[in-house]
Amino acid sequence: MTLFSLAKRNVGGNLKNYLLYFLSMIFSVVIYYTFVSLRYSQEIAANMAKWEGMRSVFLQASFVLMLFAGAFIWYSNAFFTRKRKKEVGLYALLGVRKRTIGRMLFYENMLMGAGSIAIGIVLGALLSKLFAMVFLKLLDSPVEVSFRISPDAIVQTLLVFAAIILATSLHNFWLIYRFQLAELFRADREGEEMPQPSIYTAFIGVLLLGFAYWLVYQPMNTSSQMGRNMLMLLIGLIAGTYLLFRFGIIYILKLAQRMKSRYYAGMNMFSVSQLLYRIQGNTRMFTMIALLSAFTLCAVTVGSDSYYTLERNASTEAPFSFMYVKGDPAVEGKVAETLEADKTHPVTGELEIPVVKLTADLSGFYYHPSGFNKTEVPIKVMALSTYNAAAEVLNRSPQRALPDEGAILIRPMYSSFTDKEVLGNTITFGAQSSVGVQIERLVDGRVLPWGFPDLCLVVSDSRFASLGQTAHAKAVMYKAYTVKNQGSSKASTETLMGLKTKDNDFSSYYYQYRLNLESAGLNVFTLGFLGLVFLAATGCVVYFKQLTDAHADRERYAILRKIGVNRREIRASIAMQTAFVFVLPLLLGIMHSLMILRALTEIQLIGGESLVPITISIVAYVAIYIGYYVLCVNSYERIVKSAV
Repeated sequence: MTLFSLAKRNVGGNLKNYLLYFLSMIFSVVIYYTFVSLRYSQEIAANMAKWEGMRSVFLQASFVLMLFAGAFIWYSNAFFTRKRKKEVGLYALLGVRKRTIGRMLFYENMLMGAGSIAIGIVLGALLSKLFAMVFLKLLDSPVEVSFRISPDAIVQTLLVFAAIILATSLHNFWLIYRFQLAELFRADREGEEMPQPSIYTAFIGVLLLGFAYWLVYQPMNTSSQMGRNMLMLLIGLIAGTYLLFRFGIIYILKLAQRMKSRYYAGMNMFSVSQLLYRIQGNTRMFTMIALLSAFTLCAVTVGSDSYYTLERNASTEAPFSFMYVKGDPAVEGKVAETLEADKTHPVTGELEIPVVKLTADLSGFYYHPSGFNKTEVPIKVMALSTYNAAAEVLNRSPQRALPDEGAILIRPMYSSFTDKEVLGNTITFGAQSSVGVQIERLVDGRVLPWGFPDLCLVVSDSRFASLGQTAHAKAVMYKAYTVKNQGSSKASTETLMGLKTKDNDFSSYYYQYRLNLESAGLNVFTLGFLGLVFLAATGCVVYFKQLTDAHADRERYAILRKIGVNRREIRASIAMQTAFVFVLPLLLGIMHSLMILRALTEIQLIGGESLVPITISIVAYVAIYIGYYVLCVNSYERIVKSAV
C-alpha cells in the first residue's frame, strides 16, 4: 500500500472526525465562488446603470472574503491538528519516520482540500443562480436568471483555495518536526500559562474603551478629524478589549474563588477552575469574537440602513420629480411635451424657483466645507416666498417671516451639526462685502438638487432682491415638476435624462431613486453576505474550540462520574462554562457595535433614524448565537458522555 493510498484510507475511515474541518472548507469555497460568480453575471450587469463602478465593489468584497476564508481555514486547521497530536505521536512511537508522517499529513490535507474545492464549486454553481435572483430582487429587477457556470469564477476560486490548502498542508507537514514526542502525547493535558491578575491593567483596558466610546461623541466635521478619530477609536477598541479580557476576566474568576459559599456549591469550583485552566486561549478567542461581532453587526446594519432609508434619501437628494435650470427653449419644450404625453404620470405640481448664486465668507460660520477657502465658498440663496411655494408643492409646512438680517439655513446633505452650533452664526457675501445675514433657523426640507458644497440660504424677499443686484451675483431660474407615481416614471426619466447637460443641471427623482436602489441593494447584499460569513465563522471558531476542549476533558468528567457527580450536574457545568465563553464577547461586541454605529452616524454613513435596522440586526445576531450555544452544549455533553 502506498503512502497516498494510506492517506486516502485515513480520510475515509476518520471522516467523522474530519467532518467539521471538511465542512468549514466547503462552506468557505461555496461562499467565495458564489460571490465571485456574481461579478460575471450578465443579468446583473444588464440591470445596473453603473455596473463597472459596482463591479469594483464586488472585487473588493471578494478580496475581503479571500483573506477571511484563508484565516478561517487556517484557524480551523490549527484546532484539528492539535486534536491529532496524539495520533501523530503514536505513529512516531511505532517507528514511522518523521518525513513519512509529514508526507501522510500533507496528502490527507491535500485530499480534503481537493474534495472541498470540488464540492464547494459544484454547490456554489447551484447556489449562484439563487443569489443572483435575490440580488436582482433587491434591485427591484426580478428578471429571469439563466443557469450559467462561470469559467472565470472557477479559475479564480481554484487559484485562491489551492494556495490556501497548500499553505495549510505544508503547515501540517511540519507538525511532526515542531514538537517532541512527549509533547505530542501530552497535548490534551497541557494547560495554559495563567497570567497574573492585575486590576490596574484591567482598569487601563476599561479606560481605553471609555476613551474610544468618548471619541464617538466628538465632532468629525473635517476629513482630518474623521480619520484621526476613527483610527483612535479602532485602536482603543482593540487594545481595550484585549486588556480587559486578558486581565479583567482572570480577576473576576479569582474574585469568584474568594466567595467561598458559592465557590464550593455544586460544580462551581470545577467550572471556575476549568475556565482558569484555559484562560489564555480564551482571552485571544474572546477578543477576536467580540471584535468580529462588532464589525459584523455594523456591516449588516449599514447595509440594511441604506436599503431601509433609500426612498427618503432619494427625496432629499432630488426633492422634485423633475428639475432643471431654464435657459434653452428647446429643452423646455421637450420637457413639457414629454410630461404631457405621459398619461400614467400626470403632472401634479409645476413651479419656477429663482435662485441667486454667490460667493460667501464663512469665517463666522461653524461649518466649513472641505476643499474650499472659508472666505470663498459657493452658496445659493432663495427668497422666503419661493421656498414656501416649493414647500406647498412638496406638501411641507411653510416657514414664518424673516427680518432682512435673518436667514434660514437648509441643512446640507452629509452634515451633522446641531441647531445650537449654527444658530446665531453670521455669513457674509463676498470677502470684501459688508452684506451679511445671521442664521435664525435650521431646516431639513431641501428644495434644490444636491451639489457640493450644498449650502443654501432662505432670506426675506427684500434681501433676496438686493442680493441679486450685488456684484458677482448670478441669477438662475430652476423649473420644477412633481408627477403622480414618480417612483415608476422610468420611460419619461430615460427620455428627459438624455437632455441633461452641464448647464441645465437636470435632475430626476426616479433616476436618483434607481441609483440609490442599486447602491443600497449592493450594500445590503455584500455587507449582509460578509456579515453572514463573519457570523458563521465566529460561531464555528467557538464551536471548534469547545469541541477541542470537550475531547480534552473527557477523562476529567469520567473521574467526576466515578466519584458520584450525576449527569444533570455535569450538563449544568458544561452549560455554565459555555455560557461564559459565549455571553461575555457577545455583550462587549454589541456595545462596541453601538459605539461604532454612533460614529458612522456622526459622519453620515448611516442615517440618524437607524433604530429599526440596528434592532433587527442585534436580535437576529443574538438568536443565531443562541442556536450556536445550544449546539455547543449538546455536542460537548455528547462527547463527554462517550467517555462516561
